Amino acid sequence: MNKKLIREWKKVFKSDLSYIVYELKDIIKVPAMIILEGDLGAGKTTFIQAFLGQGETLSPTYSILQECKSALHADLYRIEKSEEILQLELPLYLEDKQYFFVEWGLKFSHRLMRELPENFSLYLIEISMNESLNEASSEASRNFSLSSLHEE
Repeated sequence: MNKKLIREWKKVFKSDLSYIVYELKDIIKVPAMIILEGDLGAGKTTFIQAFLGQGETLSPTYSILQECKSALHADLYRIEKSEEILQLELPLYLEDKQYFFVEWGLKFSHRLMRELPENFSLYLIEISMNESLNEASSEASRNFSLSSLHEE
């Protein structure tokens, strides 16, 4: 899988996520699969909640898939083999979706691409945590990078 960097954001706090979401919605060509990668606690689910405007959305870590109005959110943390992706029957869920967010999906990207409708664009958002803290909230900032993904 080849990736091409599109945009980076440095030292982003939770309160800044709405600005990144605004930019991303202009950049991303829908329908799109957006794979999110980062360490545990990096903010993948928090970012998706901000993107969808649904602060109440829970991580689908245990259910694996969670549908929202215009999006499907998958958390593949517990998936061990790419063959398990086939059992999720993703095409049934993606028919009318604009966004397909996939946490922990990079290692399964080839399998996921086979399950997507042909018109989906492919993106990767990588999130890393910084040491710098917001003095008011003691919250660590994050770095975000957006790349497009292409088959080799």
